[in-house]
Amino acid sequence: MKLKNLILIGTSHIARQSLKEVTDTIEKEKPDIVAIELDRKRFYALTSQTKRRLRLSDIRAIGIKGFLFSIIGGWIQKKLGKMVGVEPGSEMLAAIKLAKKHKIKLALIDQDIEITLKKISKAWGWKEKLNFLVDLVKGTLFRKSEMKKLGISPKDLDLTKVPPKTLIKKLTKIMKKRYPGLYLVLVEERNKIMANNLKQIMRNSPDKKIVAVVGAGHEDELISLIKAEPKITYSFHIK
Repeated sequence: MKLKNLILIGTSHIARQSLKEVTDTIEKEKPDIVAIELDRKRFYALTSQTKRRLRLSDIRAIGIKGFLFSIIGGWIQKKLGKMVGVEPGSEMLAAIKLAKKHKIKLALIDQDIEITLKKISKAWGWKEKLNFLVDLVKGTLFRKSEMKKLGISPKDLDLTKVPPKTLIKKLTKIMKKRYPGLYLVLVEERNKIMANNLKQIMRNSPDKKIVAVVGAGHEDELISLIKAEPKITYSFHIK
């Protein structure tokens, strides 16, 4: 089974660079399939004109810790988005609109958000919660002392651009150290799910061009996982 072309775009959800890159790539390549790092619930939340009200049953379904993580995480993203003038998820929304405009098949490759948040409720231990609160009070999810040890300068954190791979690796190292449970659920497990979904798309559509839009922190591991598939011949065009 042969795959002619996979274009994998690693993005930052609040970077203007990512918004332009996704738009330019889809307009230029005119793929047969656009795959995005969303599930159905987040897709409808991103595209719906009316905001769904939170119900008590929602909190019961995902657990209080998962609910709190969702609220705090959303607040941080919105705050950072305001700093650069870009709504979180704008690059995903651009991909959705372009797929609709050009009548391109859209594939949602991420895990159901409720499952992810439920897992966070179980994996988020007391030590990680304490680290999270400390980092939140200090105004950053990564302590300056830890960043300094890893050679990360505040000048390296340009929110308008996708972080370079060297910086992503350093930040990932910090996350794995301070938040091992969150890393397992948010990154490692979802990487496997998204890679499996992409491989299934490749098997079902071996002659189709695919553009996949995912967070930059997932990019390298997705490549490794897809390369491990022996039945797929692939050529990566890494943006």
